[in-house]
Parts: sequence; C-alpha cells; structure tokens
Amino acid sequence: MSIDPNSTAPICVGSAEAEPITPQRITDDLDRLLAVLPEPVQAALEPLEAREQLLEVVLDLGRVPEARYPGRAVALGDAVVERADLEAVVVQLGAFGGDNRAGIERTLHRISAIRNRTGSIVGLTCRVGRAVFGTVAMVRDLMDSGQSLLLMGRPGVGKTTALREIARVLADDLGKRVVVIDTSNEIAGDGDIPHPAIGRARRMQVARPELQHQVMIEAVENHMPEVIVIDEIGTELEAQAARTIAERGVMLVATAHGNELANLVKNPTLSDLVGGIESVTLGDEEARRRRSQKTVLERAAEPTFPLAVEMHSRHRWLVHRDVARTVDLLLRGQLPRPQVRELDGEGRLHLRDTPQPSPPAQPPRPASGGGRPAARLAPVPLPDPQAGRDATAASAGEEPELAINDQRPLQLCCAGVSRLLLEQAIRSRRLPVQPIEAVEEADAVLAVRQQLGHTPELRRRAQAAGVPILVIKADTLPQIQRGLERLLQRQGSGDQESSPVADDASGGSSADDALAALEECRLAVEQLVLPQGQPVELLPRSEAVRRMQAELATHYRLETAVFGSGRQQRLRIFPR
Repeated sequence: MSIDPNSTAPICVGSAEAEPITPQRITDDLDRLLAVLPEPVQAALEPLEAREQLLEVVLDLGRVPEARYPGRAVALGDAVVERADLEAVVVQLGAFGGDNRAGIERTLHRISAIRNRTGSIVGLTCRVGRAVFGTVAMVRDLMDSGQSLLLMGRPGVGKTTALREIARVLADDLGKRVVVIDTSNEIAGDGDIPHPAIGRARRMQVARPELQHQVMIEAVENHMPEVIVIDEIGTELEAQAARTIAERGVMLVATAHGNELANLVKNPTLSDLVGGIESVTLGDEEARRRRSQKTVLERAAEPTFPLAVEMHSRHRWLVHRDVARTVDLLLRGQLPRPQVRELDGEGRLHLRDTPQPSPPAQPPRPASGGGRPAARLAPVPLPDPQAGRDATAASAGEEPELAINDQRPLQLCCAGVSRLLLEQAIRSRRLPVQPIEAVEEADAVLAVRQQLGHTPELRRRAQAAGVPILVIKADTLPQIQRGLERLLQRQGSGDQESSPVADDASGGSSADDALAALEECRLAVEQLVLPQGQPVELLPRSEAVRRMQAELATHYRLETAVFGSGRQQRLRIFPR
C-alpha cells in the first residue's frame, strides 16, 4: 500500500505500485560550524567522507576531540583540548541562555556547554543542525486534516528536523498562519532573523526555558495563529498550556521525548497530552460485564493531540490516527494497531496497517466436574536473569526452552499488572503461562502490592477458591518476570497450599513488607470497615506485623482478632 504524500487526493489503499516522492534535499551550513572549531579539528573533518552523517563534535577539556556519527564515535587527532581552545570557540558564538545553549547566527547548529562548579565552561557539544527538505512527505496527508499532531522518538531521531519542515509546509504550501515557539533557537536558528528552513512561519523566541508555557499562551492571545509549533513539551505547565491552546481551536504541532505512546500514558507529567489517566471504581455489575477488577484505569478526557507519530528511525514512522482509541486499548491491556510508514531505498513511501493480533489459544477444559484441574507443570530449569545466559544462547542461534510435562500452561489471573508487560515477559522467556480473567479458574494470582490493597474482593475470591496469590512490588518487567518464574517453580515443585498465600516476589526488605502491611490495613479501614460497616480480613502476615496492624486499628477504635494457623494467620478487623 503506497501514497503520494504531495497529493491532496484521498489515500488509495492496496495500490500495486508505490509512487516516488520528492527527493530529500539537505542543507547543513557545515562550513560555518567548522570555522569556529579549533584548527586541528577542522583539518580532521576536512575530507568529504568525514562530514557525511556527522551528528556532533565533542570538545572536553583535557581530552581528545571526538566526532560522533550514527552508531560510532571517531577521535579527531592526538592533541587534547586546552582551555584556550574552548575560550576561542565561545567568543565566536552567540550568548548562552539559561539552558546552556548557544548558536551561530542564521544557522541551525546548536552548541551546548558543560560547566564546572564555578560556572566555567569545561566542555562543548557542537551539534550539527540540518534542514532536510522532504521529510514531511511521511505525514503530508495528516497536515490537511487540521488536527493537532504530536511527534515522539528518542533523541537524535530527527524530531526537530521534521518539525521545522512541517512548519514550512504549513506556512508556504498550505497558507496557514504559523507561529513557532523557539525556546532554544533550535528550530529556526540563532539570531533575530529566522532560518529560511521555516519558510514564512513567524518565530517567537523564549527568554528562559521555564517561560515557554507563557509564550505559548501569548502567541495565541496576541498574534492570531492558525498553527503553533512547539519543540519538546516537557513540563506539566506546558502540557496544560497546550490543552488550553487546542481548546481555542488552534492546531498544534509539537514534539515530546518518549519512544512510544505508552511512555506518555505512564508519564504523570505528560499524560494529559493524550487525555490523562484516572482511577475509576466500577460497580459490581459493570465489573462483571467487563470481566475486570472493580478499580480500573480509564482515560480522563479527550487527547490534546488526536494524531501521534512514533519516529523509530528517519525512514520508519508509526502513525496513530486515533490517539483516544490507542490509549483506551493500552489501558485495557491490549495492543494498539498503528499504521507503519516506511521510505524504501528508492524514495518510495509504503504504508501498511499493523495486523490484528491473533487471540491466544484457549486451553482445553477438563472433562470432569468443577474446580481447578489438578494438572501441574513439571520442574523446569529457569534462566538466571542476572547471568545473561539468554543473550548468549540467542547470539549462538539457540533459543532457551522450557520443558513442559503437561497439556496446558499455567492459568494466571493478574491484578494491577500491565497486559503489555506481561505478554512481553511471557514471549521473551517463552514461559508456559496463559493469562485469564476469572480468579476461580486460575492456578495462581499475580498482583501488584498497591492494587491488591485496593481490591479486597479479589483476595476473598482467591481465598474461597484456594488460589495462591503472589505479590510483586511494582508493575515493571523485571518484577513480572521474577514473579512468573517463581510461580512456575512453585507449580513444578508441587508446593500448593489449600488456601491462598500472599507471597512476595519482590525481594524487598522486611521494613518494606511492614509498610505495605500497614498501608493495606489503613486502606481496608478507611474504604471498607468505617464507611461500609463490614469486617475485613487482611493478608497473612508474621506475628510482629500483625501486632503493628492491630495497633493501627486501635487508633481507629476498632476491634481485631487473629484467625488461621501457621503461615496462614491473619488479622480480621471488625466494625464498631
């Protein structure tokens, strides 16, 4: 599937031949950057092959200068950088701002300073700025929609370069009133006259980086823009200003650091850009209808940016044409389906949709009556996550396998665990685990400690069904992997309890466990015992921890009693 991004015609799906797009032209003014560098560095970078794909030149006091290219670094000569060399470069630059960045007038190059404790410059990073004409072809059709667009990607992938080209096309080709908020003079270059790479777009400079959100609002109130272009939205105030601008009907084009949309969803500072995240408590009937826990995460509002692009490389972008739907899928633990756009070696743009992930195969049901099946996994040799043996096996062309002496995988119910991270852990280690929703049909429950405290109903259902609970500290990939391996070891060794055991796979200290137990007790009292007047049983704990929980309950003037025996002793809190 291919499109001509320079055409305003609708995208044709399934076309047999990809049409070539306008070839990219690159303007870098590299000679002007090399002119301010020390003479030995200029001589080392004089050959044409030394300039191709040059990203930046690093000058550190007392070290040999270094040229950096994609994936490699090259030393420039043998002489180390002297303090006089750094001073000679600095006097040829513009003034350094509050973000320790300077530039060369009418160019896109950026020079960033490293200072010592007294404020003296001891290092310079001279980054090559290039105006690349033609990159906008990847998202040319999105610009006609008039919807706000967010670009994401790791540093150096070309976000600012694409932003600069988008500003020019919107201003020159589409005739929009475009204002560029240029905080570090990186979009339109140093000096009072903006670089021609932004075309007829106007540029507003920012005196200090912390004032960027104020200049964003000022641009809307004073200059009547149709489009505002911003580089690096990174604070909560800037995210709020972006929402305010979008609500006034102004199109936004901005960048944010993060490899993918899931990073923004988990970022409390920037999550408002994609709608914000809030915790919602469902009723019993709604939770059953959704087959989910009672406390779930949902999108709080419409996204500030309805369109988003993940820039994985300069020639491969993933486009989310409906950010709201993508965020909803991520919060439900499902995989999003972005559109993949790639430029081939001949300059042709190819589009393809991410295929719908096939649903996991359902395990066969036992022929006999109710209850959980008695089939168990045989003991398996589990890889050591610290030893890196998996990487060694992969490099030798081998894949670690788990010996399974059973017809079905481990049935696992999760609470507070990201479905994306869980599936990644299962795939990466080829673990025989099958996520399911029903607690009663599970072999075990894997729960994040904080989520387990918020869902006492899950704990009661697991206890009634005799399903063991494994608790992890946080919803991170290493914690999930460690928890899955521990559950498989437990299943393989046949160490099954008749009632659920609140185990801990986090490897944390006893002090952390005590704090978690006290937090569990507080939540139970404040959310269930006092408002609803119902008794609550806490998780099994040691005698010392139960004593601390009982003391906390007495502060609320509540009665407690200990139930169970052995490792299953737990505290029950009674209402007044």
